[in-house]
Amino acid sequence: MEKKAGNRGVGRTKGVPNKVTKELKEMILGALDDAGGQAYLAKQAEDNPNAFLTLVGKVLPMTVNTNLQDTTPIKIHIIKAEEMDL
Repeated sequence: MEKKAGNRGVGRTKGVPNKVTKELKEMILGALDDAGGQAYLAKQAEDNPNAFLTLVGKVLPMTVNTNLQDTTPIKIHIIKAEEMDL
């Protein structure tokens, strides 16, 4: 008996977000708006700096643009939260 290919591997078009992910993002943004928006985030930065900086690290883009022809060395120093004077 032959198996039919069906719709296996078809899925969503590339770049189209999952419906659940989109709805969850909208709920989170709605809750943020209800909590006070930017003022709430600023207060959290003061009251809960570790959690706030974790959020910042997840939201900011993780790409670095550089000119590969430039031979100037780049020094990156990663500061752990424990090392910061918060």
